[in-house]
Amino acid sequence: MYWTDREILAWLDEQLPVDRMATFETELRHDDSLRTRVSRVIREHDQGGTSVGEIWRRARLTCPGRSELGSFLLGALPADAADYIDFHLRTIGCRVCQANLHDLEEQSRQSDSVPDRRRRFFQSSAGLLRPSDGPAVSDRSDP
Repeated sequence: MYWTDREILAWLDEQLPVDRMATFETELRHDDSLRTRVSRVIREHDQGGTSVGEIWRRARLTCPGRSELGSFLLGALPADAADYIDFHLRTIGCRVCQANLHDLEEQSRQSDSVPDRRRRFFQSSAGLLRPSDGPAVSDRSDP
């Protein structure tokens, strides 16, 4: 399989989809010419040559923000924006955005359980609460 310099850079930045990264790493172990190309790409990359494409990738200019990903989860985006995010996540396989989306899903699941947790906490400590304007309620009687 032929790998482009752009794909090698994506591998270096851990931006390849997981399956492509695994394939690349397997080939890298067995292909001397690919290791040589990777060394060349790393040298060129480390020399500070900055292209528009490199700035674009590093700044993640095509990645949606967390608020857009949240709206995507809620189904609150216009169809064209939702289609783009779906394409970005599933076809491009942006691992950073997939991680952000997964984090937002986890936060959503946790926030769904917060009211129940508060209710149980209140019920378990209701006898220990003091009235705000009086002395603490106690089982002990003072002489």
